[in-house]
Amino acid sequence: MEDTILTAVERPRQGGKFREKGFVAGVVYGEGVNTGKPVKFDAAALQRILKRYGSNARVTVRLDNHDKAGIIKEIQRDAISRQITHVDVQLVSKDQEVKLQIPLIFRGVEELAERQLQLLVQKHDVTVTGRMDLMPEAIHIDVAAMNLGDSITADNFNLHPQLKVSEKEEVVYAVINSLAVGEAPEAEAPAGTGEEAAASDSE
Repeated sequence: MEDTILTAVERPRQGGKFREKGFVAGVVYGEGVNTGKPVKFDAAALQRILKRYGSNARVTVRLDNHDKAGIIKEIQRDAISRQITHVDVQLVSKDQEVKLQIPLIFRGVEELAERQLQLLVQKHDVTVTGRMDLMPEAIHIDVAAMNLGDSITADNFNLHPQLKVSEKEEVVYAVINSLAVGEAPEAEAPAGTGEEAAASDSE
């Protein structure tokens, strides 16, 4: 997707902290890269991706005029300012097996409210293992027709048969509860874990 393109500009290996306004230091490694290659990423583009897709976002790394599939693996931040100081990106092939956190998106929350029901979300993402080219951007779950007491588990995900949920089968991701009088329904889960999640994952 166009909004996940992250251009990587090669930079020299150097000691001390990287300081260049508008850029964040990084390393790319994995598919097609024998050793970790020091690069720099546009800070604004990186922030947009993290805000929308979270700290383990899948990206298209544009390196040496070639586009490669990648996964953000590690984010380092300044302990005081919380500004991003370094990013590791793993390059992967389409048929490579990976482990990713996939966001859950719940549809039909408004329809539940019309029946005095609400969705109580307990987990906004799920860890999935499988081939990169089979991984969905997000898992969409329609809760409009569910009833009081129903729960959302891995059985509701409708994943490709070759993908495997890494968490235990009995994990409950959300439940349908009664909506108290005057209580507003919970907002639908966001498409990504957000910049707040990116901060917590890297601490």
